Amino acid sequence: MRFTAIGAAGALMLLSVSTSLMAQRADNLIDPRSVELVKQGRAAFAAGNADGASDMLESALVVDPRNRDAYLVLAEVARAKGLPGKAIRLYREALSLEPNDTAALRGQGEAMVAKGAMERAKENLGKIEKLCAKSCGDATQLSAAIAKGPPVTTAQAEPAPNAAPTAKP
Repeated sequence: MRFTAIGAAGALMLLSVSTSLMAQRADNLIDPRSVELVKQGRAAFAAGNADGASDMLESALVVDPRNRDAYLVLAEVARAKGLPGKAIRLYREALSLEPNDTAALRGQGEAMVAKGAMERAKENLGKIEKLCAKSCGDATQLSAAIAKGPPVTTAQAEPAPNAAPTAKP
């Protein structure tokens, strides 16, 4: 009697899990509407319309949140707008869908360099080098960005306005 109840519970669990898995779409099937919105977003970004591109790309993500390409292009738009923190988050979303994407690792590393997180950028470089058996363009580009270092802001380049005057002889 005890085995029947346990067997019935196990069968019910197996049935519910298999039914929910059959209802999901495969990860590699992205909604064609989302793909089309990404194409339009790329075109808008290439034409210099960053705000319009952001709108299109965000719409593509609403249609299909598994569209990794939309995250990548949206991260590029964020970097162009001077928002490296947002770009890092968007690259992280793309990497959650495909952890071995060297383009996303490179872009995230470059955004980290712009933010001043050099050690984390070097970690991304190490991941890229591990993924590429031989030298690859993404590793080369990120290495060059790390060597160049973070951009110098005007606050770093100019002396403070309230600095003490130098003594006159």
